[in-house]
Amino acid sequence: MPIQVTAETEFLVGVATVVEGWAPDRDFLAVFEDDEETGYFYAVDAATAANPIQDALHIYNVSSVTDREKPSVAKIGWSPDSTKVVLLINGFPHGIFDFEARRGYCRTAFPEPNPSSAWGKYRHEWSDDAIQLFA
Repeated sequence: MPIQVTAETEFLVGVATVVEGWAPDRDFLAVFEDDEETGYFYAVDAATAANPIQDALHIYNVSSVTDREKPSVAKIGWSPDSTKVVLLINGFPHGIFDFEARRGYCRTAFPEPNPSSAWGKYRHEWSDDAIQLFA
């Protein structure tokens, strides 16, 4: 998977953490946040002044992570064209945004997308085919 990692942080699940990774050649930003109860991944379009957060993906509930006492590494990596981004935790893909298709993928398939949003056309179900976006 050829990606350009723009952010990398070691963290403990359940400890407040924010990791921001800007696209190398676009005004797109991906943000991973652990708010001490949940982990979420956000797609942000900085060129959209009214509401820059375009979509959000649920990554985990802290209470469901069995090895949360062990340090983890979060990486945010972008495709060569800066339109697709992946969240890797300990090298494993947990969330993907495709800014061109306005689509997000996560392993929890949550939350339901807002149908009135430009990103609301597709549900958030995980597909291993999404990894091919980076091929």
